[in-house]
Formats: sequence, structure tokens, C-alpha cells
Amino acid sequence: MAQLFNACEYLLDRRLAAGDGQRIALTGPAGDLTYAELHDRVRRTAAGLRAAGVQPEQRVLMVMSDSPDFVVVYLAAMRVGAVPVPVSTMLRADGIAELLRDSRARFLAVTHEFAAAAESAAAAAPELAGVLADSPLPASTRPVHLLSELAAAAPDDVVYDTSPDSPAFWLYTSGTTGTPKGAMHRHASVQVVCETYGTQVLGIRPDDRCLSAAKAFFAYGLGNSVLFPLSVGAAAVLNPVPSRPDVIVDAAAKYGATLFFGGPTFFANMLRAGLQPDALAGVRLAASAGEALPAALYERWTSRFGIDILDGIGMTEMLHIFLSNQPGQVRPGTTGVAVPGYDLRLLDEDTGAEVTEPGTPGTLFVRGSSSATGYWARYDASRLVFQGEWLRTGDTYVRDADGYYECLGRTGDMLKASGIWVSPMEVESRLLAHPAVAQAVVVGAADADGLEKPVAYVVLAADAAPVTEAELVEFCRAGLPSFKRPRAVVFTEGFPTTATGKVRRVELRAMAAEVLNPAAITAAGAPGEAP
Repeated sequence: MAQLFNACEYLLDRRLAAGDGQRIALTGPAGDLTYAELHDRVRRTAAGLRAAGVQPEQRVLMVMSDSPDFVVVYLAAMRVGAVPVPVSTMLRADGIAELLRDSRARFLAVTHEFAAAAESAAAAAPELAGVLADSPLPASTRPVHLLSELAAAAPDDVVYDTSPDSPAFWLYTSGTTGTPKGAMHRHASVQVVCETYGTQVLGIRPDDRCLSAAKAFFAYGLGNSVLFPLSVGAAAVLNPVPSRPDVIVDAAAKYGATLFFGGPTFFANMLRAGLQPDALAGVRLAASAGEALPAALYERWTSRFGIDILDGIGMTEMLHIFLSNQPGQVRPGTTGVAVPGYDLRLLDEDTGAEVTEPGTPGTLFVRGSSSATGYWARYDASRLVFQGEWLRTGDTYVRDADGYYECLGRTGDMLKASGIWVSPMEVESRLLAHPAVAQAVVVGAADADGLEKPVAYVVLAADAAPVTEAELVEFCRAGLPSFKRPRAVVFTEGFPTTATGKVRRVELRAMAAEVLNPAAITAAGAPGEAP
């Protein structure tokens, strides 16, 4: 008989058994919830979900702000054997509808900030049976179950008989191929990431309070704000509003944050905000992920605030960080060493042979028990990324003689902006929707902080009305999430191509290097010139 294991019990019931019932589990603008109060609310909501018709292994798509409601729905859904699917709160109605249809979700959970988009999306999802909401949705075409009413049900102690390998939750990612894909995670994956990175690298303690700039619908944010703190009896600081430097600093002071999680772009924004050196006085350690943290940015941030940063890399497909610097052993500009419990290797992209010589580039592969079981209904993409026990990250790295890894960039053409994968084709498609644009190619380029941002090269239509760079950037901003908009538009008469007519993106990337950071070219000398 298969061993029984449910991630909700691991994160919640285990804490009560350890005597943590009166400890604070969640804090923030919505108030405090102890572990006992959270446990009671999850048990009642689980009963309410069953009464609403939620069945085991049915998907529950979650468009929810970081709040107690997010945590309760996520845990209660797993408790009844359903599959919560947190998705980006930056999606518009058509994007939510697309994921509802792709996941075949039977229920949609939403907080009031996203009610209008959710109502519109629900109308375009024929398989949707109901909506779970924190406020009435009068225009909804599906039955609405208020979360407050679900939580008023009589508590139910029944936990669905899941095993470590049972489906627990999905997280959508564009991964390395540019189209939305649901990475399917097991219940056991939660325990794996908590007891590898969470305890053995981060060193999270029961007295910690976790504050994350990355929201909980991200794999990174989910670990920071839900999985890690609940696994040890710590507290999560949940803030429903978009993360900004002033918001983070205020929350850190008001709610006593001791661990802070961000990404390189956010750390750079904090420096630009002119914050006082003691702005994060209570924080004992920071962590970074999402994109490589440049050494210069690390030095500037740690010198300003006096708080060390552990830079690491994780993937939605691996749930959290598997390669990281460690406390007291940080090497700026590197991504550190393998997290205990994970194996890494570099393969030559052309031959497939393993790279063993220090300093020789290769595509990074990772092996570990937190790996997703694959992508939902994406056979070809699954075979490309999940290769036996190993997962292909799509990043090019070099490893030094001491085992420290340094990121050289993406193996393919995908780029990351603000720690989120961006498909150049998506941005190109938006640009091509403008009547003045005949051709568009988008590549990544480093800005003055060494962070990768989109740069667009555009060929205008011969008979087009005049258009400016600012107008095209604003056009993209209106049709795409802000982080996907080009940071610069370069008008050109054509693109460098191969003999077969394919655009040589590598040459455009080289050209784009001086677009966002001309000072670097001035300091180093133009290509081919002595510095």
C-alpha cells in the first residue's frame, strides 16, 4: 500500500502537533493568524470546498493577492485532494481564460482586486463550474461561493488519501520555450524544498518572519511566503499590494521581517530609491533569485544596507532554488554551489557530452526530487526539458575548480526581465500589431546595473506614418505586462541574417550591449579597439 502524505498536513497539522498552535503563522495588513486559527480556517474551508462540489484532482485556478485567503485556499484545496493552480495576478481577462481552458479548471478562486478580469474570463471558460471569491461577483456567469461562507462550514478533519506522488498543485511557466505550460508538482515536492534549501541553506528558524518582494503565485514567492515559514513554525508577512521599495521597507519595519526575498531588479530599485542604510534594520539575511545577481550590484547593496544576499537559481519546474551561495561562503558574481540534495552537470550544447574542465561553458542540467512530473498536455516540451532523471535548465554556466557556478546567459533566445521569463516572440508580436511596424526582433541587453532587459530592433513600414520610440514603448505597455515592454527601440533598415535568411540574434545582442549601457562601451573601448 502506498504511503500516505499530504502537503497540507505537513505544513499545518504537523505544527499543531509540535505545540505551535499559538505562534503567529500569517501577518500583514489583513491581521494576524495563529497556527491554530489557520488550521481551523483551512479545515472549515476544506469542508466548504467539498460542499461546493470540488472533487479530488480537479484544478482550482487561483488569481489571488498575497493574503490569508490565498494561503487558506491553497492548503484547503490540497487537503481535499484537489489541485490548486496559482497564476499571475498580472494576467488580463483573456490570459486568465486561456489558462482556465488549458488547465480544464472546474473552479476559479479570486480576490476582489481581480474580480472584473475574473468575471470576464469565467464567461469564456465553458468547463468552469463555479467561482470562489472574497466578495460578491454580480456579473458572474457561474455560481459564486463566498470564501467567508466556505470558512463558516463545520470543520472537517478528513484529509484525502494522497501519497507523496499524488498531484498536489500546478504552477504555470513559460519556461525555456515561450508558451504557457503547467508544471505539475507532487505533494512530496513541498517537503523536499523545505528540507533542502529552506533548512540547509537559508537556515530558516521558528522565530523568523519572511517578507518576499516576489508574490506567492511565483514558485519563488510560494516557497518564501508559504512553504518555508509554515514548515518550521515561522511567520509569513503577506502584503497584497504590488511590491515597491517603500512598501517593502514599511512592511519590514511594521511586521518585524527577519528574512527578505527579492530579485536583482528589486535590489537595484531599492538602491535607486535612496533608502536609509538602516531601512531594513531587523533583517538578518536576504536571498535573491530569478536572474543572476551582478557582483557590482551585490557589493553596492550589501555595502549600503549591511545585509548579506544569497544569490541562487531555481526554476518553476524544480519548485525552488537548487543552486545557491551559502551563508558565510558567498562569492559575488556567482550563483554558488549545488544545494544539498541536488546534483548538477554541464553538457556541451552541440555534442551532448558532459563538460568537466573548469571554466568551460555548458548547458546546466539539474537532478533532484522536487522536480515536476512534467508539463500538463505538453508532450514535446516535456521531453525537451525533462530528460530522464535530469532537467534541462536552458541556462549556460561555467564551473570553477571549487565547484562555484557562474551564469553566462540563456542557452536559447529567451530572456529574463525582473526575474520572469520573457518570450521575444510575444513582444515582437505586439510590436507587429502596430500599423507602422513592418518587422521586429527583440533581444536581451544588460542595463547599467548589469540586469537583462528587452531591446527591440524595428523596421518601419515604407508607407507608415511617423512613429517615435516612446510611442512604440507605450503601445507595448498597453498590451503587455510592464516588465515585457522594450526598454529601448532601435530603428533600423534591416537585420543581420545567416546564409539561409535567419536573423542572427547573437549579433543583435552584441549591438544592443551599448543601447542600455553606453558607459560600459566607452569604458572598455569599442569592439575591436584597445581599451
